[in-house]
Amino acid sequence: MRTDAGAPARLRLPLAAAVDHPLVDLCTAAEQRARSSRCYVRTSVGERLRVTSAGPAIHQADPMTGLEVISRIEMLGEAAIELRHTVRNGGSSPVTLTAVTSFGFRIRPEAAEVTWGESSWLAEQRWRTEPLRDHLPDVGLPLHDQDGRGRWVVVSHGSWSTGEHLPIGVLSVGDQAVGWELATSSPWLWECGEALDGVHVTGLGPAGIEHGFAVTLAPGDEFAAAPALLAWSDHGRDGVVAALTVARRARRQATLGGLPVVYNDFMNTLMGDPSTERVVPLIDAAADAGAEVFCVDAGWFADDGDWWHTVGAWREAPGRFTGGLSTVLDHIRARGMTAGLWLEPEAMGTGSPAVPELPEAAYLQRHGERVVEHERYHLDFRHPAVRERLDEVVDRLVAEFGVGFLKLDYNIDPGAADGLLEHGRAYRDWLRDLGHRHPGLLIENCASGGMRADAALLQVSSIQSTSDQQDHLRYAAIAAAAPMSMPPEQAGNWAYPSAEMTPAETAFAMLGGITGRLYLSGFLHRLDETRQGLVVEGVRVHKRWRTAIAEATPSWPLGLPGWTDTALALRLDNLLAVWSRAHDAEILLPGVTSVEQLYPAAAPAWPTIPDPEGLRLRLPGAVDARLYLIRTES
Repeated sequence: MRTDAGAPARLRLPLAAAVDHPLVDLCTAAEQRARSSRCYVRTSVGERLRVTSAGPAIHQADPMTGLEVISRIEMLGEAAIELRHTVRNGGSSPVTLTAVTSFGFRIRPEAAEVTWGESSWLAEQRWRTEPLRDHLPDVGLPLHDQDGRGRWVVVSHGSWSTGEHLPIGVLSVGDQAVGWELATSSPWLWECGEALDGVHVTGLGPAGIEHGFAVTLAPGDEFAAAPALLAWSDHGRDGVVAALTVARRARRQATLGGLPVVYNDFMNTLMGDPSTERVVPLIDAAADAGAEVFCVDAGWFADDGDWWHTVGAWREAPGRFTGGLSTVLDHIRARGMTAGLWLEPEAMGTGSPAVPELPEAAYLQRHGERVVEHERYHLDFRHPAVRERLDEVVDRLVAEFGVGFLKLDYNIDPGAADGLLEHGRAYRDWLRDLGHRHPGLLIENCASGGMRADAALLQVSSIQSTSDQQDHLRYAAIAAAAPMSMPPEQAGNWAYPSAEMTPAETAFAMLGGITGRLYLSGFLHRLDETRQGLVVEGVRVHKRWRTAIAEATPSWPLGLPGWTDTALALRLDNLLAVWSRAHDAEILLPGVTSVEQLYPAAAPAWPTIPDPEGLRLRLPGAVDARLYLIRTES
């Protein structure tokens, strides 16, 4: 960090290829950049900032607008920092902000590669590594003797913060690499541009040009930029992911509650239509398999299957369960499991009887009109009546039904609604406070699967749903790649075996859950003895290794999983998961000397061949999977 008098504060990461970069840039409605370009660098206000103090926080001020920036930088582990910037109007007139950067760094671009991710419903965690020059062409800046004006930008819109792209990336130059992560549930962007002295990467929350963002600060008002992580390594991308994983664990506020195995009755099973007669056999089968939490998913509050537009009252449907919902939840507890329920706290169905119980200001608006999306209104957690109502709902479910697990879903995106940024922050604060009020309550964060799997919500959630994908062959790529975005112990990967699967396919479907946070579903009571045995064995193996997984560092010996790759591998320290999607070939496991097959223990061993660079593993020409304990040269 450089805090020279008479200049803005500048950040240089501890890598040989790193170059100084402004600590923060910001745009106002009146002033954008000091030099015209597409990038959020060299802004007029940013270049006028001057350091006023550099104690625990770095204070800078712009004498023209009166804006002050307070920057807090915290080390998380040995190779990552968290950056938090707060802008305060210290002047005498209102100032309208249109952008505040969360992070920025600069690095010399020789042969740089960038790892970045795309995401969408049923196709989350699609990572790719490409030459930076594929996105940021070399335009010969030295010949023109000036910085570039173009950029490559990755943008997310609306409140599905991971529903288009992922707010995470890694820039690698040889063995040196830098990674970044934005922690926001609202719109964001990150960009790469080029100057004469290097490539710069900048990230920020909502911005005026891309998202129509603007916030007016009266004298004394403050605005907080989206928090961000930066991590670095001399050991390439996987070294950066290791540093990010340490930092993510350090920031986590939610309890993991002993990492219990969860069974949920939705995916490929009841699909939102539970009843006593349908659920009880699932409860018994889940308990027999070793599950420790049983969650009754959507539909428990509706008299029939058409529940989508009626959500919001969150009271038991009187005609759905023979003997009442309490009978079902009591049976869950009698079988030794914690009872859980599904909620969608931010949604109010247009047909819900609870709609008139909240004032108009309790709903998100756009241009003065209440937002309607897919037969739902969107609640605004900035309003105290919303928080009070949901507090009452959760307190009642805990007191009346003894609920110890909540799956909190989020199935609509209100788009560019007024107040979306502050609503997202208020919702996160509500989750944090909920954990304080009910310290034993476990919270799952879900948004049509992994559409809002951002760092801000992961910090205050026990478990993160990674997808709604119902095809186990496709799900393997999501499960194997999920630790790029989250600690593996929070990656709630569905495992939903069915009677139609072969034993090998059953093991394939189980493996993603075993190596993450095991999230069971499926009609387990319909499985034959062989398939039931594979489920029980998978749960047992997961329980044996879950504590180690919660401390493990992820890496990918075959590279990050491609969406259509026929061989996938995820390493968690000495555990190695390998999925074969009908791939008849040999794969090289670098540095591995031998493997011990952990799951399925009784299945035929895949042939191994020693290699000077490691161990070659011969995969079958069929769908199958293995979990190994590996031994390495070191």
